Amino acid sequence: MHTRLFFAFHFAFLISLASAAGAQQAKPFEPVSGQAGKDVVWVPSPPDMVNKLMELGQVTSKDFVMDLGSGDGRNVIAAAKLGAQALGVEYNPDMVELSRRLAREAGVADKAQFVQADMYEYDISKATVMALFLLPVNMNRLAPKFFNLAPGSRIVANTFGIEGWEPDVRVTLPPTSECESWCEALLWLVPAKIAGTWTMANGAMTLTQEYQAVQGTVTIAGQPQTVVMGRLKGEEITFTAGGLTYQGIAKGNTITGTVTTPNGALPWTATRK
Repeated sequence: MHTRLFFAFHFAFLISLASAAGAQQAKPFEPVSGQAGKDVVWVPSPPDMVNKLMELGQVTSKDFVMDLGSGDGRNVIAAAKLGAQALGVEYNPDMVELSRRLAREAGVADKAQFVQADMYEYDISKATVMALFLLPVNMNRLAPKFFNLAPGSRIVANTFGIEGWEPDVRVTLPPTSECESWCEALLWLVPAKIAGTWTMANGAMTLTQEYQAVQGTVTIAGQPQTVVMGRLKGEEITFTAGGLTYQGIAKGNTITGTVTTPNGALPWTATRK
């Protein structure tokens, strides 16, 4: 009799353990701030920061927004709510499924897509906006891919920047925001590539660049003048040389714009050799 009771109790105990394990397995995945990932620890940006990134990136329905290491998908979902097509690249498959569920709940599953992939390997060439919260080591490794985006593309990020590539805009969220740490939003405008030797109707110029910073010389009538205050803003280039201010739009191997002289603004065109 005691043996039967023992086996009955033991069997019931095993059934209860199996039921508890099944319930635990059925519980939806919930990420924890600070959890380790393949390339970066997951720490979510607060809603105020997400909104500021969308604002800085001037996200509209014309954009294709991408987030690398997209976590729970909040940047991608925010962009989709603004009408943009958006894609999150995330290595953790549980995060990918969570992001898809949250996008469905937000009613933007048609615009917010998520893929399980390595962010370093994924093709980002079609993005017009990158919305990111990555560590400097990640940003530095991805910098060549960012620089190869189409001129004028926007990169917005929470706090952490790119070595040697200064942001075009920095905005710190006010103390009244939800943000308690990592509260600086950064914006980069991908510059056109203008390095090389250019010919002009009355001379030539040789330009170098370090991301959006421009240096070089302009030679008119055999007299070289140093380029100063050279700057790129997407395809827009501005610099001063020999007391003259040059402004133009760089598209491929042609720059078209104006040069401001003491006698007023004159048309200016340069062609890269």
